[in-house]
Amino acid sequence: MRLHYLQHVPFEPPAHITAWAHSRGHHWQGTHLYAGETLPTLADIDALIVMGGSMGVDDEAVYPWLRAEKAFLGAAIAHGMPILGICLGAQLLAQVLGASVTAGIAKEIGWYPIHLTPAAQQHPWFQAWPSSLTVFHWHGDTFSLPPGAIPLATSAVCQQQGFLWGDRVLGLQFHLEVTPATIADLIHHCGTELGSGAYTQSAADIVAKAGQTQVLIPYLEQLLDRWLTGMV
Repeated sequence: MRLHYLQHVPFEPPAHITAWAHSRGHHWQGTHLYAGETLPTLADIDALIVMGGSMGVDDEAVYPWLRAEKAFLGAAIAHGMPILGICLGAQLLAQVLGASVTAGIAKEIGWYPIHLTPAAQQHPWFQAWPSSLTVFHWHGDTFSLPPGAIPLATSAVCQQQGFLWGDRVLGLQFHLEVTPATIADLIHHCGTELGSGAYTQSAADIVAKAGQTQVLIPYLEQLLDRWLTGMV
């Protein structure tokens, strides 16, 4: 399949998703919006992955390409395309689908558990998941549940950690795709945010737990396979 990703900052790439795409033999290309690259034509892609970023969904005055990206996401949703949004990507999808995106009650940065909702535990895509899983977070904003969407997960500080809208639009506030190298890049570029709140771990604590990335790989790959094929 022809998979395409949208990347908002140099230090939040698709990470292990790239390895998964290559292992499955998918055609894999991306648009680096921060570099001024042009959005693809919908007819040229089969599925879309929208990555995270340090900006907010309404920062269009600073990042004018956000306006075009939102229009593009709306068209892709209307087209019935499989779309996965991660962190900022999930917030953008939520807003396009009619939800509100606001500052959370606290920043959530580091390794913290998410808890699957009853709806997620009953959904075929998450049958192999435990009810709680420690994942990686780096966000300060959150979103309300888009109208008609299924809530997938919560955490202690963030009520909406994921949603499924229809059967192919998937938003994840948390990160399954990170590697030790991409975590190190995040710390390098955004480390001033660390250790300043009850749910922000120190750089040392984050790095010490980076082996959890290996635990997350099977969950990521299984979810990507099921999302892309629409397995139910």
